[in-house]
Amino acid sequence: MSSASPGSGVVVIKIGGSTLGEHDTSLSDCVDLHREGRQVVVVHGGGAAVTDWQQRLGAEAAWVDGLRSTTPESLEVVVAVLAGLINKELTRRLQELGAPAVGLSGVDGGTLCSPITTRIGLVGETPRCHPDTLRKLLDAGLLPVLAPVGLADDLSTTLNINADAAAGAVAAALGASSLIFLTDVPQVLDGNGEGIDCLAEAQQQALTDAGVIAGGMLPKLRAGRETFRLGTQVRIVDGRQPHIVREAVDGAVVGTALS
Repeated sequence: MSSASPGSGVVVIKIGGSTLGEHDTSLSDCVDLHREGRQVVVVHGGGAAVTDWQQRLGAEAAWVDGLRSTTPESLEVVVAVLAGLINKELTRRLQELGAPAVGLSGVDGGTLCSPITTRIGLVGETPRCHPDTLRKLLDAGLLPVLAPVGLADDLSTTLNINADAAAGAVAAALGASSLIFLTDVPQVLDGNGEGIDCLAEAQQQALTDAGVIAGGMLPKLRAGRETFRLGTQVRIVDGRQPHIVREAVDGAVVGTALS
């Protein structure tokens, strides 16, 4: 079981593009936490926007086990959309709400590195976080907003990195007290379609083997489980619900907690 307490330490919040709408409160929750003196890191995705731009440019999107396959051509779109459009818009919105947000990608400061996979192209499937740059930003009172692109270990190329895996790596490297994944479903579901309040490792494995846990939930739970083993509290919550980040950080029984 995790020994971290909900009232202290770094909070890593993974935001997916599908959970950010006009009435979303996730960013204002992040700002409130920062204002209260918490160290907050936002790691964002943006797969829907990447897919949209790939379609506009005639580049086909392909998926393997919930992860985007990335060719050299599609990598250009990934970097432009994630590290450019989405990162800067989130950073702008956080500043508009009053937080000293700083947008960066995993390339900056060598923050995210990974071997290159051959299974799904230019993707870092097993990212590691070098947290020095993030620590300096946090210690300066800033709120980092991290785009999930990083470097190959040999520095030969930029890599697309799944945002869930990136968030897990960041939380692990910073020794975060909380890792919160925002998604667009209320909870992880069991084989009968019922929500799970608390998900143990054996049940997670059984549901994965049965194909119940699939698609985009796979990388969330994979990264979450690895981080949980290091002592971080991990929750998967519905980012569409008002003030769900605030509730999760404060220890409310919301979404699905790993156990």
